[in-house]
Amino acid sequence: MKYKIGFIGCGNMAQAIIGGLISNAGIKPVDIIAADANEAAVKKAAEAYKICETTNNSAAAVDSEVLFLSVKPQFYETVIKEIRDILPKNQLIITIAPGKTLDWLGERLGDDKKIIRTMPNTPALVGEGITGVCKNANVTDTEFTYAMSLLGSFGLAEAVPEHLMDAVVSVSGSSPAYVFMFIEAMADAAVADGMPRAQAYRFAAQAVLGSAKMVLETGKHPGELKDMVCSPAGTTIEAVRVLEERGFRSAVMEAMKACTNKCRGV
Repeated sequence: MKYKIGFIGCGNMAQAIIGGLISNAGIKPVDIIAADANEAAVKKAAEAYKICETTNNSAAAVDSEVLFLSVKPQFYETVIKEIRDILPKNQLIITIAPGKTLDWLGERLGDDKKIIRTMPNTPALVGEGITGVCKNANVTDTEFTYAMSLLGSFGLAEAVPEHLMDAVVSVSGSSPAYVFMFIEAMADAAVADGMPRAQAYRFAAQAVLGSAKMVLETGKHPGELKDMVCSPAGTTIEAVRVLEERGFRSAVMEAMKACTNKCRGV
């Protein structure tokens, strides 16, 4: 049987993508097959989304038009060796592993393979991800447009030149962790001021959500939006002063630089 979409690896990110494909890209569950060596993981996905399941990577690889390689980066080499000789000629292969370049993938999968490299992030789990995307020369513009429509089903998808993919890792792939720490810290401060913890998390998280939405929907510079909140001699500018004094911006920038360097193997 032929499937439109195949997955090798069926963890949280793969399941987020599957949910988006079914809900927003018009892909029917019967047209999706997922493979995972962890039988419990693939059964969970099959029960949740009514897709086809297997523990055989080869079955997913040989029978799908588009194949997502969604295993952890350390397993790419092993999985590729297992499937490279059975991959259909015109199959689109979509990867989600940081640090695995198009050249690295082409050397192992074959120079004739159509490869699309992506970096999604965990907000895809709630349909609010953003994915950086680049392709090799074998992928046609029509195929790339189709791939972008699939990748846009669980959030935003933007084409970027490959040399920026490591920056994508730090600015969006890993950054939810920084944002979660920020939300946690704000909530802790509110709890210290007497607010119940559950309520503190809601206030902090909604403030971050609303602020991000303002950046995206108004098109205004973040600095301009910040200034709108900072009244002369007010509470907000006093908080901003302390953040600047403690090196808030520098700490974020240095953390992201370390993330990018780690991705580059520096």
